[in-house]
Amino acid sequence: MEPSQPTRRASRRRFTSGAFLAVVVLSAIAFFLVLALLMNIFERKQEARNPYVRLVEVSEETTSPEPWGMNWAREYDDYKRTMDVTRTKFGGSESLPEQKAKASPWLTRMFAGYAFALDYRDRRGHAYMLADQEDTKRVTERPQPGSCLHCHSAVIPTYRRLGDGDVFKGFEALGKMTYADAHAEVVKTGSANPLAGTETRFEHKEGAHPVSCVDCHDPRTMELRVTRPGFIRGIQALADGDEPVAHIPSIERWRSGSRGRAYDPNADATRQEMRSFVCGQCHVEYYCGPKVALFFPWNKGLKVEQIEARYDEYKFPDGHRFFDWKHAETGAEVLKAQHPEFEMWSQGIHARSGVACADCHMPYKREGAVKVSDHWVRSPMLNVSRACQVCHQYPEQEIQARVNAIQNRTNVLMQRSGKALVDMLDAIKTAEANGASEQDLAAALELQRKAQWRLDFVTAENSMGFHAPAEAARILAESIDYSRQAEIRAQRLGTKAPASP
Repeated sequence: MEPSQPTRRASRRRFTSGAFLAVVVLSAIAFFLVLALLMNIFERKQEARNPYVRLVEVSEETTSPEPWGMNWAREYDDYKRTMDVTRTKFGGSESLPEQKAKASPWLTRMFAGYAFALDYRDRRGHAYMLADQEDTKRVTERPQPGSCLHCHSAVIPTYRRLGDGDVFKGFEALGKMTYADAHAEVVKTGSANPLAGTETRFEHKEGAHPVSCVDCHDPRTMELRVTRPGFIRGIQALADGDEPVAHIPSIERWRSGSRGRAYDPNADATRQEMRSFVCGQCHVEYYCGPKVALFFPWNKGLKVEQIEARYDEYKFPDGHRFFDWKHAETGAEVLKAQHPEFEMWSQGIHARSGVACADCHMPYKREGAVKVSDHWVRSPMLNVSRACQVCHQYPEQEIQARVNAIQNRTNVLMQRSGKALVDMLDAIKTAEANGASEQDLAAALELQRKAQWRLDFVTAENSMGFHAPAEAARILAESIDYSRQAEIRAQRLGTKAPASP
C-alpha cells in the first residue's frame, strides 16, 4: 500500500530540512577551515616579513659573530658548524689535516726553498681559517708579512683604525708590518671571542677572529657587500681591461657606459653577482708578499695565462721582474698560486649559467616560513639534495658519480704533471752538475716557471677540477708539455762536456 500524499510531503520536508542542515554544517566547517588556513598564511607571511628581531645592536666594529648570532640565530648556528669535521674524496677537514705532500710527494720538490715545503696541509672549515694560519710552520718558522691577514681575519676595523678612517690606507699600513705585529693590531681592535668556552685551537687568541658576519654583510641592512681592498682594486682592474667577462654582466654594462667613475661592485653588481663576489674576496689568486702591497693580478683577465702575463710584465720597486721565490734546486724565479677558485669558476659552465658560489656552497633552505642561506659553508657533495638536485634532476648516486669522474680524471692528470715536473727538475740538476751555466739553462728555467705555475694553479684550487673541468685539463696538459720541453732542453745540455777549468 503506497503512502498517502501528506506522508510523502512530510517525508520530503524532513529530507530537505536535513540536507539543508548538513549543508549549513559543512559550509561552517569549510568556512572555519578556510579562515584557519588564511590566518596561518597571514602568520607565516608576517614571520617571513620579519625573520629576525634585533635583540642587540651590531656595528662595523662588531668582528665577533656571537652578537650577530643573537639577532640571526639560524645563520650563526650554521656558521658554528664550520668547526665540524667533514671529508670528501679529495679534501676536507680533520682535527689536524694531513700534509698534502703525503698524497702528492712531488709538492715538496716543487716548493723547494719556499715555506710551503715546510707545511702545506689540507683545508678545514672557515672557523679555523685564522687558527690554522697562526699555527702553520709557514708563519711560525718563516717571517711573513701582515698582508696575510687580509683574508684570514675580520680585519676591516683594524684597517679603518690604522688608516684614520681610510680602509685603503690602513690596508697598506698593515701589509708593511710583520705578521706578528699585524696580528697584534688585529687583536687590539677585536672583540670577545665568539667561541670562548668551546674546544677550539684558537680560543687563546682573544680578540682576533676569522672572517665573520661583518665581512660580508652591512650591519644596518644585512645587504651583501664587498669589504676587502684587494678585491675592490682587483675587480676594478678587471673592469678597466678589455677581456670579455660574460659571467659578470654588470662589468659589461659598466664598460658600455661613460666610465666616469671606477667600477664599484657594491654599487654596480647585481645581488646574484654579489653571492660570488663576497667569496671571491678571498678565494682567489693574489700576491701577498713583503715587497709591495697585496694585489690581485686581474688586469689582463682571469685565465691562468693572462695572470701569468700580468706577473711577467710587473716590476718590483727595485726594477726586477715579478717572482715569488727562487727555486732551491734550480734557481728558477718561479710563481706561487694561492687558491684561485674564483678564477677557475669563472671559466666553467656554472659561472656562464649564472650560478653563484653561494648557490652550491651555501644553498637556500627553509625553516618554517623562513628561507635562509645555509651558512655551514662546505662542499656541495656533502649536501647534494639542496646544492645540486635543485637544478640537476638526477639521483644523488648519479650526481656523485659524475663529480667523481671529473675529479678522478683531474687527479690523474695532476699526478702525471707532478711526475713530469720531477723529471724536469732531475734533468736540470743533472745539467748543472755537468757544468751547464745559468745562461745555458735560461730557456729551461723559463719553461720551469711556466710548468710550475700551471700545475700549482690547479693543485691550489680547491675543487679538484670540478669548477671548470675542461679548463683544468687544458692547464695541466700545458704544464706537462712545458715540463717535458724543459726536461729535453736540460738533457741536451747534460750531454755536453763540462767546460775546461
